[in-house]
Amino acid sequence: MSGDGTARPLVAVLDYGIGNLRSAEKALLHVGADARLTADRGVIDDAAAVVLPGVGAFGRCLEALRRAGLEEVALAAVASGRPFLGICIGMQMLFSGSDEAPTARGLGVIPGQVVWIPPGVKRPQMQWNRLDARGPVDPALASLDRPWVYFVHSLHGVPEDPDAVIATCEYGGTINAAFRRDNVVATQFHPEKSGRAGLQLLAAFTAVAAGCPAR
Repeated sequence: MSGDGTARPLVAVLDYGIGNLRSAEKALLHVGADARLTADRGVIDDAAAVVLPGVGAFGRCLEALRRAGLEEVALAAVASGRPFLGICIGMQMLFSGSDEAPTARGLGVIPGQVVWIPPGVKRPQMQWNRLDARGPVDPALASLDRPWVYFVHSLHGVPEDPDAVIATCEYGGTINAAFRRDNVVATQFHPEKSGRAGLQLLAAFTAVAAGCPAR
């Protein structure tokens, strides 16, 4: 239970042993989730929501995810309809492929390609930048008004369906920064490193999870 007596939804943060995955877990705990960094299939199947974080390189993260036996688990979580959040490289892995690792096969949850940021700006973008909502404001961003969020990336996702883009930022041109496909939300920026705005996004995700029965 949380401090106000409400249930803390179980949120599984997929642990595939690469990068600082625990920072996402800590941020979710802070906003009221029963967040657990785990590779346990039983825990993940029981969770009300699932998070796929990631830092580093597209191909290496996919290799680690598959080596940990979590590719099918992640895809099953998406297919279950439960809230699912991809963060940074976790977001990129949801795409079909990436120019960073042309031979690596992505998860294909968001059909499309991860491409390099256009030339003329420093890569990676390692800074705070302002987020601009696209189309009808997505529930994940409803409490945010052009927030400043933190990025560390050299590529961005270009989905086959442009309506999958729910937010962009400007960095040498328009960069796709957040995506929605059904129950899946994915952010190129790091909510867990984005101060109050990032915590608001994670709190909104946790609130949706709280209303979603465990599977």
